[in-house]
Amino acid sequence: MATSDAMEKKPLWLSIEEKFLGFGAQDLSDEALEETIQRVAGDLDAAGYRVSGYGGNLLQLRWALADMRAAGRPLMQDVGAAIDALTLEQLADPYAAVNKIISDIGRSWPKFRQSDRRVDVIRMVEKKKRDLLIARAKELPDDEGIRLLIEQGMAFPVIVDRMEITEEKLAAVNAAIEKERAARAKVEGLLAAVADKGEADKVRYLFDHDISEKMIVAVAHIQQSVIDAVKQAMEAELQEKQRLAEEAAAQKKAAAEGPALEDIPSDQMLEYIEGIREIMEFSDQEKEIRVMCEQSAIPKALVDIAVSDPDKLDALEKAAEG
Repeated sequence: MATSDAMEKKPLWLSIEEKFLGFGAQDLSDEALEETIQRVAGDLDAAGYRVSGYGGNLLQLRWALADMRAAGRPLMQDVGAAIDALTLEQLADPYAAVNKIISDIGRSWPKFRQSDRRVDVIRMVEKKKRDLLIARAKELPDDEGIRLLIEQGMAFPVIVDRMEITEEKLAAVNAAIEKERAARAKVEGLLAAVADKGEADKVRYLFDHDISEKMIVAVAHIQQSVIDAVKQAMEAELQEKQRLAEEAAAQKKAAAEGPALEDIPSDQMLEYIEGIREIMEFSDQEKEIRVMCEQSAIPKALVDIAVSDPDKLDALEKAAEG
């Protein structure tokens, strides 16, 4: 059903019935009946309806008044009570609500079942639903009320007016909703790719594509316990990967630094010391010495001595010569 507040001119039957709501017993007495009819006809004429000078419309007024006198109450009293009793839960299916109202009231008011009345009952039900939605929206915190009305398809001008917000505010909330819808569509697309997988595999796949837990629960409908189990397993795997990476890095570093002093054979020690001395003849800058030593694959332990205590090279050389 539409949710616009725009209302067309009321049909004659409804305007007639609404006039009857203000009647008292004196207006319906035999003595005052004709005067009442003429007064109502005049009021309707002034409202833009052709009644006084149009036989069919005047007859419609007389018949409606006769029906009300027979029932002992105005038709709109019953209609108003039925509309007022509606809840949002009942209005989840507004057409069913319309059918029930027409059926129930039609038992006492047969003309109410006429097909031309149905569109007007639909409008009454739509307005009731709109009013109830707005009342509920105003009770919700933050932007949840605005979201509710947008998701219910209410016209934007109505939301701005009834919620007393700016168009900019409404646009911002709507943009956030559109972004969330796009995110949900992305998750649904990812799930389609792993439709034949178990829940744990689906969670892993979604995590690999940077999908949040909240979206996984909301869109994939996977229980938090499954998500927590997958997270624990993935954290354990990540820790193992980190351990292996650190181990590999340490091995690489050790390989780059070369053996400890005590592990260098004497003949290699002499070659390394000779190479260091050649480099130190070329430069006395520690940074340059280290770079050239590294390029020559000279062990770091030996280079550290060369730049910190070069005289110790003589002792190492002498020890290597035996």
